[in-house]
Amino acid sequence: MAIPAIASYSLPGTSELPDNRVHWQIDPTRAALLIHDMQRYFLAKYDVSAAPIPDVIRHLAALIKAARAAGVPVVYTAQPTDQPDSDRALLNDFWGPGLPAHPEQYPVVDELAPQEGDVVLTKWRYSAFQRSDLRERMTAWGRDQLIIGGVYAHIGCLATALEGFMQDVQCFMLTDGVADFSRVRHDMALEYVAGRCGVVTPAARALEALGAAEGSQQTAEGAMTQAALTERVATLAGVSAEEIPADDNLLFYGLDSMRMMTFVEELRREGFDVSFMDLVEAPTIIDWVALLNRQGVNA
Repeated sequence: MAIPAIASYSLPGTSELPDNRVHWQIDPTRAALLIHDMQRYFLAKYDVSAAPIPDVIRHLAALIKAARAAGVPVVYTAQPTDQPDSDRALLNDFWGPGLPAHPEQYPVVDELAPQEGDVVLTKWRYSAFQRSDLRERMTAWGRDQLIIGGVYAHIGCLATALEGFMQDVQCFMLTDGVADFSRVRHDMALEYVAGRCGVVTPAARALEALGAAEGSQQTAEGAMTQAALTERVATLAGVSAEEIPADDNLLFYGLDSMRMMTFVEELRREGFDVSFMDLVEAPTIIDWVALLNRQGVNA
């Protein structure tokens, strides 16, 4: 009945994502960020040195930093170690006793640890809204959007997005900021949210929406920020954003011609009028940001 060991799998790329049924956009004045169940207990089911966990943690850490800087509330859920049978109830039938025998595994992983001013909710059921004051807090903050990252995508993250929808909260599930039992379960959660109750979005786009470029907010509609572009290129190349200097040749970091063409197609779908040769002729983050923002997004 306990959660099984989870095999490594690759996060979906932007070209593998389902189409969103709606076109909501993250607004920093309306949003809160939820870090869902990223406790040592749950991550211990993975090889934390293997995909998808390092990228998920890195993406969430960047979003937490950006949210705090932008004044966006950061909310955590954490299952307690003291869970009497009367409280845990039907969860026992599916997953066993949970954390009581593992108090040392209660904390959120160090890279994402809550800070003063963040909110930590006790998690009793799949949805973060159940038996918590999350909705009341959001109302008091004047927030009606929730960005969701964490584990497990097809269980608590999905349940939270669905209940948020039923409480008139626009939910955004991070495609590369959640992890699951398998790629199949991961994809299923994204497909359901995109088609039934929310929007799925890569962390880089959420980061851009929170205004995380060079410590300042995005200044023009459709502008491409350096931080957001670096995250997208890193995901495409299969490396961490920290490995990519802003002024170095991106061809040295795994961007072969096929990946470059994929990226060009993505940018064109987003309204940027760019070609393969535009990117090849000046293959640095700095040059690409200047190119994309000079052209702007076609209306």
